[in-house]
Amino acid sequence: MSEQIYQQQSELTKLIKRYATQNGVHTTAIPSLFFIRESDVTEPRYGVYKPSFCMIVQGEKEVLLAEERFQYSPADYLVASVNLPVTGQVIKASTDSPYLALKLEFTPNQILEVLSDFKATVEPKKKVNRGMFVSKIETSLLDAVRRLVSLLDNPKDIPVLAPLFTKEILYKVLQGPYGGMLEQMAIEGSTTYQIRDVIQEIFNNFERSLRVEELAELANMSVSSLHRLFKEVTGLSPIQFQKQLRLQEARRLLLSESNDAADVAFRVGYESPSQFSREYSRMFGFPPKEDIKRLRETYNQKIHA
Repeated sequence: MSEQIYQQQSELTKLIKRYATQNGVHTTAIPSLFFIRESDVTEPRYGVYKPSFCMIVQGEKEVLLAEERFQYSPADYLVASVNLPVTGQVIKASTDSPYLALKLEFTPNQILEVLSDFKATVEPKKKVNRGMFVSKIETSLLDAVRRLVSLLDNPKDIPVLAPLFTKEILYKVLQGPYGGMLEQMAIEGSTTYQIRDVIQEIFNNFERSLRVEELAELANMSVSSLHRLFKEVTGLSPIQFQKQLRLQEARRLLLSESNDAADVAFRVGYESPSQFSREYSRMFGFPPKEDIKRLRETYNQKIHA
């Protein structure tokens, strides 16, 4: 890591520490910008990554998408170009040197705006079909991120400058080795754009029985092409993708609203509680009741530590 990058990382570390004093995910005065802090290595956590630019300034993290692992550190950045169900785990953190990271969410329209401004097709330096990638951080990109985060110290500048700095960050990512993937996600008619529509349909209706033929018709492609291209982007088949969404939502409901596993199973679209229990155990390692009890005990131990 160069001296210039090291200095920029140090400045970002101080800023994030100031605005994220406790463990967890923190919103900021910039609506699309979030800070994350963890003072210890975490268990695997299940969630959905929206289209976002993610960067670590201290510590390390591993993200699992289907069977593919993405590990990144302050030397890298990670981008999710579509909604993706993932498993994330902080693998390097301590009380003295907590894991500190930021996430900047973006929309396809923001990508299109950048593309239309410089009126050029992105020439991908690396061929990638997956909707997630890790790339090496560069000084110019890091500087744009630093300027965006520094706006938190000058809130009156946020409405005018935050959109400009966000556009600059997206421009730098588009010019990076995997920029072609972001471009394809935003351009109507591209294969990735069609898969993005299918992903959104599954997100909006994951509790329903979805026929693959209907999804293929939505994407205007054959069933075999949908399976192949959907798996290229997400690492999963459409049915596997839907199953992960159902199980993640079931876990959230069990933790926050209901102790009745059968009721939750029906709410997320399962017709058989026994099938739900089997698939839940396969994904999270424990049957529903045991898993929720374990999570609550772990949470209470941290609170009273």
